[in-house]
Amino acid sequence: MKFITLVLFITLTSFNLVETNVYTCGASGAKKYHYKESCRGLSSCKQKITKLPLKQAQGYGLTLCGWED
Repeated sequence: MKFITLVLFITLTSFNLVETNVYTCGASGAKKYHYKESCRGLSSCKQKITKLPLKQAQGYGLTLCGWED
């Protein structure tokens, strides 16, 4: 029983969650996020394209670009 518990503990704690990064047009004022820096929705961006974690973008209230649905 201890062996099963140990194996289960090691298995569950050994996973590294990969953080998904997304892109926005500019550091502020963006309304959408994009999974690819080459997304068609970013082609008219006049500001610097910014990379940030998906959770942070969603926390800012940004929504997924329509080109990436």
